[in-house]
Amino acid sequence: MSGHTPHKDELSGIDTTGHEWDGIRELDNPLPRWWLWIFYASILFAIGYWVVMPAWPSLTGYTKGVFGQSDRADVGRAMEALNAQRGAGAKVLKTASLQQIEQSPELQAYALAVGQSVFGDNCATCHGAGGAGGKGYPNLRDDIWIWGGALEDIHTTLQFGIRSEHPDTRLSQMPAFGRDGLLTTAQISDLTELVVGWSGRKADAAAVARAMPLFAEQCSACHGPGARGDPKQGAPNLTDADWLYGADRASISGQIHAGKGGVMPAWGQRFSPETLKALAVYIHANAGGQDQ
Repeated sequence: MSGHTPHKDELSGIDTTGHEWDGIRELDNPLPRWWLWIFYASILFAIGYWVVMPAWPSLTGYTKGVFGQSDRADVGRAMEALNAQRGAGAKVLKTASLQQIEQSPELQAYALAVGQSVFGDNCATCHGAGGAGGKGYPNLRDDIWIWGGALEDIHTTLQFGIRSEHPDTRLSQMPAFGRDGLLTTAQISDLTELVVGWSGRKADAAAVARAMPLFAEQCSACHGPGARGDPKQGAPNLTDADWLYGADRASISGQIHAGKGGVMPAWGQRFSPETLKALAVYIHANAGGQDQ
């Protein structure tokens, strides 16, 4: 780019600005009048906005504006109105038992609406939007429950969590049989074949025979002699087709080797009693439906 004195363009008869780029001169055309009016109007609008609305920060706050508009205050008023609207239902939920909530169509409908909202905001991240879970995260839509699927069981699990920091948390621990040297690799392989066979699949008969006394010695105290689990201990049933950490042999062997165990928060420390009840009712209503 080089500077030149302005002159009149020979073809258009319009003065140039004096700027030239590689032999191309810039014409000194005026801006379109409509564009100028919009530009001036934008300036006036900005000045007016600064006057009537909160706009400029300061050391101790910000300019409030003539209108005194506050989005925070608007949200606060909206929340107060929502709480007032929900207040009657929440008050009844707080005093009603879980069974009373499920037996009352009106209360249950209210609890389901609240529970669905709470679930979407807090539980769907791990269990999925529909509660179907995933590897390492339980499916809340079936009737397979490690800690019991009755309404009271679900409420207790939500309230205290699993392996959480709450002093009353539900706690179970699968030993890391391989990592801690409690069993050999061959023994873990035999146990894997045993539970594969128990879940209705073809398994190595010799490995199953070798694993039977090993299971009775190492595993039956929690999972039971028939491997059907114990909800009181949080020990899963090993004879069904539901596997929290995967159903293939590598996943089962890995679980026996490392003894994985997830953590569920104690929601009773975060939610009000009525919200916790609503969430329990929502999960119970959308699951398999254990009654006791």
